[in-house]
Amino acid sequence: MRTGMEWDPWYLEICQTVAKKSQCLSRKIGAILVRDKTIISQGYNGPPRGVITCDERWFLDSEMQKAAGLGDMSPMEFLDKYTNDLEGKCPRYAKEFGFKSGQGLEWCVAGHAERNSLINAARFGISTKGTTMYMSCGVPCTPCLVEIINAGVSEIVVTKMTFYDISAEYLLKQSGIKCRVFDHLKDEISKDY
Repeated sequence: MRTGMEWDPWYLEICQTVAKKSQCLSRKIGAILVRDKTIISQGYNGPPRGVITCDERWFLDSEMQKAAGLGDMSPMEFLDKYTNDLEGKCPRYAKEFGFKSGQGLEWCVAGHAERNSLINAARFGISTKGTTMYMSCGVPCTPCLVEIINAGVSEIVVTKMTFYDISAEYLLKQSGIKCRVFDHLKDEISKDY
């Protein structure tokens, strides 16, 4: 009989496969919710259903064009700029904005994989209480952790014990949610919070 730890490689592979569907031009992350060794929901990061990718947004959002200093270009100049510099690139990384790492999030319309996994379960009336969330990333950001905790997830399994922000570590310590690194990826000791 298999133990829970032997399922980790399989769950990570599924998270990585789910991440391939991501439309996010910055990071491709997948997350799954598991109860009793059964996947009950999945999610990947990207724009909401029916919303175009952020590089295509350049064509529709004149405010974004203005904010990046591209509002006065002729249609041909803009098309050339898009083709050479903007196509397939997250706007937050476009040199026209000049954002440093972690800046420009107000232009991001992507939902995170963790959040989308919870939302997909909710869409179909599936309880997430007592589940384990596996994800192909480090410890989630603070807003995602708030939602994970409030949704009743009891454990999160991550690829590395790195924190996106300082409040994430605080939330883990205060919440009692268990956090560990995929068993087969451990290169450090997991902390149980």
